[in-house]
Formats: sequence, structure tokens, C-alpha cells
Amino acid sequence: MSKYLKLGIGILFTLSIAVFLLFVYYFKSNNILGDNSKTIYIPSHADFDDVMQLMQDSQVVKNMTTLKAVAGFMKYDALVKPGKYTLRPNLNNREIITKLRSGDQDPQKVTINNIRMISDLAGKVAKYIESDSTQILSYLKDPITAQSYGFNQEDFLTMFIPNTYEMFWTTTPEAFVKRMKKEYDAFWTESRKIKIAENNLTPTEAYILASIVDKESNYAPEKPTIAGVYLNRLKDGERLQADPTVVYALGDFTLQRVLFKHLTTDSPYNTYKYAGLPPGPICMPSMSSIEAAIHPEQHDYKFFCARPDNSGIHVFAVTYSEHLKNADQFSKWLNSLNIK
Repeated sequence: MSKYLKLGIGILFTLSIAVFLLFVYYFKSNNILGDNSKTIYIPSHADFDDVMQLMQDSQVVKNMTTLKAVAGFMKYDALVKPGKYTLRPNLNNREIITKLRSGDQDPQKVTINNIRMISDLAGKVAKYIESDSTQILSYLKDPITAQSYGFNQEDFLTMFIPNTYEMFWTTTPEAFVKRMKKEYDAFWTESRKIKIAENNLTPTEAYILASIVDKESNYAPEKPTIAGVYLNRLKDGERLQADPTVVYALGDFTLQRVLFKHLTTDSPYNTYKYAGLPPGPICMPSMSSIEAAIHPEQHDYKFFCARPDNSGIHVFAVTYSEHLKNADQFSKWLNSLNIK
């Protein structure tokens, strides 16, 4: 073998090693900065340069030069997809770009609960998806939206069942509401519908009742008892006379004590003034309150009043005279605390 042939083979071998090492360096080496997963949010309409700038500003990778080179080689510039992406430690450039290019988003948990108004729902959901609260609220408050799902603007909130759901960051307001209708249909099984029908309630009415129960008590064991009280009053054609509905009608959610002057508030939500259930829920009730409305306690109670202590538990009464005694004790207790 001539010395030139040996030299050529040596050069070829050296080049092969160099190419291999470059391949490993660019494609196979870990390029995630640090030992923790990194999450990036790629907005809709973002282009290649936007993503690269986002990666740099977020300090996701160790080496932007190699990432850009691999992204270009893999033609990522034509395949940018929006979404939330969690990049685990030890990913190499090829794995990073493969995930982003394929649109392999990571779902996130969206919890909806502790909501008073439909505007609160929009604000809470906006924390989890790309659309802002204004866009979400605009869609939720559009009369056509509620009507398309068989509701009106007053009772539309009853379609949203409190729970934790998985969805993508790119979920649109339209897709979010569609998903909630699917969850609503799954929740209201035939057995649940049959159960509430025993008390002449529809799913919407049961939800509205649950919302009142929810604002009456945080003590889960007594919620079915409270639901039973209101159902007894409804069956006998008596007004519910629920203080939380008066608070809702007033719109002053800081009110600590409902007084006689508040009871004359002219609103369909004032159940001291108007018979039956209000036209819509006064909050998104907890699941325990919804279950209480579905499975109310059977009893003869017509009244209840908070105990004169800080327990948040109530005492129940069959007769109005008995209730007046309980109410008088509670009123005196409030006075002693200077709650006017």
C-alpha cells in the first residue's frame, strides 16, 4: 500500500470521526439547561424566529447555535405548531425539535370551582389556555352561545360541572365550551335524572338549588338536610326565603348580615319576594352541594338557622315558632359581635 493511499485512508478516517463527533454534538448530546424540565408556550401564529427567540429568552437550552442548526436540518421552520411543551431533562436537539415539530403538546389540568359569576369562570379558565379572559367572556356572554347548547344567559352556568379537567393550552373558547357540554352530558346520567325527577327537578333546577345550598353551608354533612328544607318549601308552594339569594340580588358579596331592609330588593333572585327557584344559579356549587340536591334528606323541616357560634353548622326546625327562637338566639349572638 502506497504512502499516499495510507494518508488518504487516514484522512478519511479522521474526517469520519470528526463527522461522527459533530453528529453526536449536534444531534445526540443533551441540550436542556439544568436538571429540571422546561416548559415553553408557543403562541398561535408564532414563526421559527419567534420560537428560537422564546427558547433563548426562557433559557431552555445550553446551546442555541446547535439547536438552530438541527432545527434547520429538520425543516422545523415550515412546521411550527403552537402549544404548551414540557421538555424533560436530557433531551437532545433532535428530540426537542421532533416534539415541537410534531405538535406533541402536554395537556394541563384545568380546575373550575369556587366561581360566583360567569365572568369569574372566564377569568379562571384564562389562566390555563391561550385565549384571554375578555375573549372567553365575550363568547360565554353571547346569547347565541348559550342558546346553541339549550340554555339561556341566566342559567348557562349550570352547564359547567365543577371538576379538574385535562386540556391543551391551545384550547379555544369554543372548544372549551364544547368540552364542558360533553362533561355535562356525561355527569347527568339517566339514574341521576330519574333521581331528581322524584322531586320534580330538571338538571338545571337541581344545579340552581345546589348553588343556594352551597352558599348556605360549608359543612358537607348537613347539605342534604338543607336541600330537603328547600324542597319541602317548594312542594308546599312557600317562598324559599334564602338569604344567599338576597346577597346575590344585591351584588354585595361582602355583606355579612342580611337585614329586613334588604329583603325588599326587587330582583327575580330575591327568594323572599319571588316564589320558586331563581332564574339562574347564584354560584357554581361544589360537588357535595350538587350531590345534596340530587340526594336530599327526607324530613319535615321547613326552617333552619345558623348556630350562635363560629361552627358554621345550622339548627333545623319544623315550626315557625321554633325557628323564631333559634333565629333570636343567632341574632343576639351577631349583636354581641357587633355585626350589623
